[in-house]
Amino acid sequence: MTLFHFGNCFALAYFPYFITYKCSGLSEYNAFWKCVQAGVTYLFVQLCKMLFLATFFPTWEGGIYDFIGEFMKATVDVADLIGLNLVMSRNAGKGEYKIMVAALGWATAELIMSRCIPLWVGARGIEFDWKYIQMSIDSNISLVHYIVASAQVWMITRYDLYHTFRPAVLLLMFLSVYKAFVMETFVHLCSLGNWTALLARAMVTGLLALSTLALYVAVVNVHS
Repeated sequence: MTLFHFGNCFALAYFPYFITYKCSGLSEYNAFWKCVQAGVTYLFVQLCKMLFLATFFPTWEGGIYDFIGEFMKATVDVADLIGLNLVMSRNAGKGEYKIMVAALGWATAELIMSRCIPLWVGARGIEFDWKYIQMSIDSNISLVHYIVASAQVWMITRYDLYHTFRPAVLLLMFLSVYKAFVMETFVHLCSLGNWTALLARAMVTGLLALSTLALYVAVVNVHS
């Protein structure tokens, strides 16, 4: 039974990534090693972020939620956008190809580094726990988030982007960077349960994805 539970969590977490790789056409471009390179870049960026946070923003140990400290920590996530831009700048091809390579490699690296061991150790435990199902669902939300972030970075770095689009892209990038901070603060203030918080993250990510998709289509049509 525990092995069956682990299999369900593993499939829920990893299969959407495999399906995305196959259905997005990346497999036809033999983009596997490009995704691996994006994953290596992710590791380097996270190492730099950890060193920066450990140096300038030590862990808050008080009983009161440190809003300013958490906001400053969230600001460091701008490094993810820089890393995604670095990955896309090193890949030649169409915009959607660059976006998917960067996003899939980045999200897969995060999945392996942050959720692989907890799933392997915890989901095979004696007792069933919903938190591993939630963890698997959250990994799919992260995949959508990084696709959205990659599309935003691709749009803002276009040298021929119309100035009328730039404020909207910057606003969406700001929301993407601080989404985790806003959701964490909202969950803390409203004392939301795990499932409610997961649903809220999914809804906010979905709204950002739809907004970014609409803007991406407009940018592509204008410049085609």
